[in-house]
Amino acid sequence: MSTPGGRLPARARSGVRGWAADLAMGTRFAFAGGREGWVRALLTAVGVGLGVALLLLTTALPNALAERSRREEARLDYTYAQEVMPEAEDTLVIADIDTTYLDRDVRGRLTEPEGAEAPLPPGLREFPAVGEMVVSPALEELLESDRGALLRERLPYEVVGTIGEQGLIGSQELAYYAGAEGLEKRIDGSTVARIDEFGDPYPTEEETDPVLVLLVLVVFVVLLMPVAVFIAAAVRFGGERRDRRLAALRLVGSDSRATRRIAAGEALAGALLGLVLGTGFFLAGREVAASFEVFGVSVFPSYLNPSPLLALLVAVAVPTAAVLVTLLALRSVVIEPLGVVRTARPARRRLWWRLLLPLAGVGMLTPMTGQGRENGDFNQYLVVGGVVCLLVGVTALLPWIVETAVARLGSGSLSWQLAVRRLQLSSGAAARMVNGIAVAVAGAIALQMLFAGVESDYTKATGYDTTRAQMQIRVPDGVELSAAAAKLEGTEGVRRVHALSQGYLYGAPPQEEPQQGVPLTVGDCATLREVAKLPDCRDGDVFALRGGDYDAETAALNEPGRKLYPETSDPGGSGAAVWTVPQGVRQADPVEDPTGERRNGFLMTPGAMPEGLAEAVTGELYLAVDDSAPYAHEHVRNAAAALDPMTQPLVWSSTQRSERYESIRTGLFVGAAAVLALIGASLLVSQLEQLRERRKLLSALVAFGTRRRTLSLSVLWQTAIPIGLGLLLASAVGVTLGAVLLRMTATSVRVDWPSVLRMTGIGAGVVVVVTLLSLPPLLRMMRPDGLRTE
Repeated sequence: MSTPGGRLPARARSGVRGWAADLAMGTRFAFAGGREGWVRALLTAVGVGLGVALLLLTTALPNALAERSRREEARLDYTYAQEVMPEAEDTLVIADIDTTYLDRDVRGRLTEPEGAEAPLPPGLREFPAVGEMVVSPALEELLESDRGALLRERLPYEVVGTIGEQGLIGSQELAYYAGAEGLEKRIDGSTVARIDEFGDPYPTEEETDPVLVLLVLVVFVVLLMPVAVFIAAAVRFGGERRDRRLAALRLVGSDSRATRRIAAGEALAGALLGLVLGTGFFLAGREVAASFEVFGVSVFPSYLNPSPLLALLVAVAVPTAAVLVTLLALRSVVIEPLGVVRTARPARRRLWWRLLLPLAGVGMLTPMTGQGRENGDFNQYLVVGGVVCLLVGVTALLPWIVETAVARLGSGSLSWQLAVRRLQLSSGAAARMVNGIAVAVAGAIALQMLFAGVESDYTKATGYDTTRAQMQIRVPDGVELSAAAAKLEGTEGVRRVHALSQGYLYGAPPQEEPQQGVPLTVGDCATLREVAKLPDCRDGDVFALRGGDYDAETAALNEPGRKLYPETSDPGGSGAAVWTVPQGVRQADPVEDPTGERRNGFLMTPGAMPEGLAEAVTGELYLAVDDSAPYAHEHVRNAAAALDPMTQPLVWSSTQRSERYESIRTGLFVGAAAVLALIGASLLVSQLEQLRERRKLLSALVAFGTRRRTLSLSVLWQTAIPIGLGLLLASAVGVTLGAVLLRMTATSVRVDWPSVLRMTGIGAGVVVVVTLLSLPPLLRMMRPDGLRTE
């Protein structure tokens, strides 16, 4: 037999030159073996390339998150100032008119420049005129589609341009700037503000929460570990054919060490080609990523620039790992000139050293038990090391479990026997194929347990009674409450509207000095019964609430003939905006209103409210919405925008989560989606590689009369058995890791069984999809003409 290049490895070589020569020969073997060699190298490169692409994406994430934050901060327009900035040539009045459409946030701003030097928002070339707007590309596309019909009604502006990339935090963000006038009189420092520059006026550094930092660390480790496992499995594609070629090398004079180095060189070639393909996958995926939004997050291609140092680390680590994994794998294979001894019955795998990895992981994490967020930051090195050891322990234990289990499997149907015998002969290859998905499921179960355990710390009840109302609207100044209520009652999807006016009454003019005050609630009798138990009620009645949260203040001001002053009354106390407590004010007991509060102060029907007091109260509408009606919330938002463009309806929910916790959770979902895509693609490549190696065997069985259905079922069993064992192991390790992490956060350990079942179900679902996709090539391989050879 001659080798590529015509040279024979006739003698053992040592030293650096020997290593280099052997690695170079292995590299030539990878590409000089004809069609078989190229297919093998290409399969390895695709498997490695998929992992490299995801690693490069991960190294780009810190830059992407930092760029999103930078652009968000660069366009901030809130001042929260107590004093209003004076008008000047370089000032701009800007109003926040954010809205929501079909569960997607729409960022909206009204702009009114007050001089030629007014600051221009990032991404704009010029200010839109009154009645015009500049929109993001994604919003323009939505408005032009049929799905945007209701949103077009809400935004009665002419589109005159698009916002540039510097003014957006993501390619799919919905945003617009519209021109307006008369905003100065509505300045309040928050919703409407006068600014002379964009950006955060009070930049502060947020305090770190140790538990959230722990979540971020675990998320990164859990998402990256399956990638590393898949890369390690990909460099061993074509292992059986490779070992037979190495036996031929031994026959022509190569010693065992040189043979292993040649095999490492062949794996190195596949890894280097994988680096090239992975870079191509990453660059192509980066461009495609701009077209998608995952869990509300989108990016521009320019965001996804890997850190040069991290990218260099990937470029060095992947080929190095390929060489080390190959050398480690060949330690258990005796390659002799006349064949590979692995075809004989191998020695049984030992269990004791495989248990050391998970035990070491638990040992690293145990010292931080009970630390919580009160005892400083978690040791990041111990956290990463402990989680890695536990997850790597899955890859160490799974081959032993598969070997032990299949050795005890008995008789069954023909397809079962074919599958079991194949697994008994190559249980290691079967375990390698499912290692990645087992690691991913174990990590996902642990994370789900951790998120479920600490969720209550970052979730608080809003107090809203969503059975009585689902939306709330503050009626803008200048709009009559009864007219607004009538318009909303006639809106599609609205079942009932409760209209209340609210304000404060003081014992003296509030401008003189801080005074004791009580709330005033105005509404018709039916609406007032939503906040109190009334004995009987007719228009013109007044009630004083007792037993509320601040009952003493109400009793102190409830004196017949006493004058009470709203916030808008003048310092002298004269004028119509003064109310005198009448004789015979009846008592009423408060009940929890739809917002969850027990009110105090006075209740008043419209007939009892003196002229002038109406300007001192603010109207609120509480809406009961029929959620089964299509687009009910959008019709309500459109009706509210017709009252005033700055009206922002509030959709009630029973709970509210911390934004930082929610962003980490969203990041987990985005990363998990990417890892699942990698798992599916890598499993498919691995399955095709195994089928290719068994092509002649399948053809021989078909030629001898074996039914295709039997062979297809045997292939299915060969996948299902190790996957089932892998998911059981993943569940055990995942629950263990989740319990340890919960103990570290000083949270009671509770197994989130729905999450465990959901994660294992997702893992099994990925395998089913991959198996179905591999059936067409399997059927093509099961032909008698597959026995042809040259």
